[in-house]
Amino acid sequence: MTIVVVPYSDDWPQQFERVAADLRRAVAGLPGAVVEHVGSTSVPGLAAKPVLDIDVIVAPDDVPAAVRAVGGLGYAHRGDLGVPGREAFRAPDEGPPRHVYVCAAGTLHVRNHLAVRDVLRRRRDLRDEYAAVKLALAADPGMDIDTYIARKSGVLQEVLAESDLTNAEKREILELNEPPV
Repeated sequence: MTIVVVPYSDDWPQQFERVAADLRRAVAGLPGAVVEHVGSTSVPGLAAKPVLDIDVIVAPDDVPAAVRAVGGLGYAHRGDLGVPGREAFRAPDEGPPRHVYVCAAGTLHVRNHLAVRDVLRRRRDLRDEYAAVKLALAADPGMDIDTYIARKSGVLQEVLAESDLTNAEKREILELNEPPV
């Protein structure tokens, strides 16, 4: 599978809002539920794989209800895919391409997504450095997704150094992104 990274698109925020409106309606009955645009497409000016990442964040006790609500929109539940506190879904259509997750609030997964997004939105230098790494990796026709993720880890650790995550949490994230041995 070829890794495709494209320049930032001004269409991504509007695509997110269109999808998020349905997700917000689905989880409206869950107190404190929020729908967040995360990942590279959520950072203005950042080159990205042209796939939206969307976190539906709910209280831990509300995860089962949120899974049912998102499933009710036609999304296919795929389980946690090895990430506790995060339930993955396959979208019912390709308009737009997206990854949707129901996430328990407060988990490291959610805090990592929000920290990376927020730091890259405010630090243009780190955003540009991250983009350069992603574009260089994607230019390698033999690049696989595990290596792509692992080779982004260095710059992502620089990004996370600007966050409120603890050193232990940053180390855990780094270990999650290491390629399987």
